[in-house]
Amino acid sequence: MQGPLGHREAEAYVRHLFACIDAHDWAGLSSLLDDGAVYERPGYEPFVGKLAIMQFYRHERIVASGEHLLEQVLSNGEQIACWGSFAGQDKNGRPLKTRFADIYHLSGGRIGLRRTFFDSPAL
Repeated sequence: MQGPLGHREAEAYVRHLFACIDAHDWAGLSSLLDDGAVYERPGYEPFVGKLAIMQFYRHERIVASGEHLLEQVLSNGEQIACWGSFAGQDKNGRPLKTRFADIYHLSGGRIGLRRTFFDSPAL
């Protein structure tokens, strides 16, 4: 995607992002990230660059499986905010459940910055 996104496009974009994450579709997730993307989330130093973000998802993230459920997506074209809930399990089989909010700054239709906020300790 190039240029500012309309509301429906922004919602579809975020739903696609979470579908990739939930399905462990790392190639799909990677395609949404700018090469210099930064991902900030509680409990970790910022992940700087697509390679660092993908390393986190492939090897460091404690989540084994789960599903993100979006409640709302807002966008002004280049910035997107969303919130919802996540339920799943960690790599040791323990249940995980949290509410989250994300903020995205797009650059050329790809994520240049993502900030995640949780209502409980970091996942």
